[in-house]
Amino acid sequence: MVRVMERGAFILQEELKQFELQAAAFTGARFAVGMANGTDTLFLALKAAGVGPGDEVILASHTYIATAAAVHFAGATPILADCGTDHLIDSHSVAAAITKRTKAIIPTQLNGRTCDMDQIQALANANGLIIIEDAAQAFGSRFKGKCAGTFGFAGSISLYPAKVLGCFGDGGLILTNDKNTFETLKQLRDHGRNDNGLVVRWGMNSRLDNLQAAVLLTKLKIYGQEIDRRRQLARQYDDKLQGLEDLTLPPAPDADPVHFDVYQNYEIEAGRREALREHLTQKGIGTIIQWAGTPVHEFKNLDLPKFHLPSTERLFQRCFLLPMNTSLTDEEVAYICKNIRQFYGRN
Repeated sequence: MVRVMERGAFILQEELKQFELQAAAFTGARFAVGMANGTDTLFLALKAAGVGPGDEVILASHTYIATAAAVHFAGATPILADCGTDHLIDSHSVAAAITKRTKAIIPTQLNGRTCDMDQIQALANANGLIIIEDAAQAFGSRFKGKCAGTFGFAGSISLYPAKVLGCFGDGGLILTNDKNTFETLKQLRDHGRNDNGLVVRWGMNSRLDNLQAAVLLTKLKIYGQEIDRRRQLARQYDDKLQGLEDLTLPPAPDADPVHFDVYQNYEIEAGRREALREHLTQKGIGTIIQWAGTPVHEFKNLDLPKFHLPSTERLFQRCFLLPMNTSLTDEEVAYICKNIRQFYGRN
């Protein structure tokens, strides 16, 4: 960061170029484009794909509002789908939501896990649909050895500080395997200018600045260690919380050969959620319910169509996050699990 400041190299400079190249190499994508935040990445990916007024885009209701907002501001209609037992978008619900107006599917790769992309791609191929991944929480997550964000037209990554790979402010990244899409996205993030500075289309200002790129370059060097530690913590949770019938745990690391999860979050379910959370609070253990405890289809002021999504609605009566970050020690995880087991009368 000091080197960036000494050079006055703040916008579209070498650190950003290097971060884009290294992020693309890490994920196996051909190209990466750094942007100002993870909402712009979704919005501009939709614009680059030609999604607009009259189109419908299917996405999970169990996602951050930014996913639906990107669709709304692109001029399209968000169509909200149910989730499966892994808390990710349910392909059967997606299939039931497809109409003649459907243009794209946005699967959210949630909590550091990638959806069953075979099913999503089969639906997209059969219906001529575009896939734009919301992989905000899943940088480095893999399905069948392929990284989140690299399956479709484009993949959106959030670099918000709370993400596994986070900068010191807002930031975002788009992955794509198509050269023309790459060039379009670079122009869209920089006022519509091409590499020669000539305005060739309408664009906006959504550039990832060089100071953040310098932070991300440094963090990327040890990102593999970050993932390894999160998977260790998830394995400890899984080992220590087995056998509690009221709890539903996320899939354990290496629970199946096709998923490699990076555990952005550790989202569990509990039938006695509020009592359990209060018990943990009294023991000095913080917990969170994502999205203010409200799935997208239940926000009252957004003028959305009405959706009945029973699995999502049941999930939001039960789900919450246990602590998950690399500042946690093994002893702290043991303390958390001990107090959960004590709540259920198990030692």
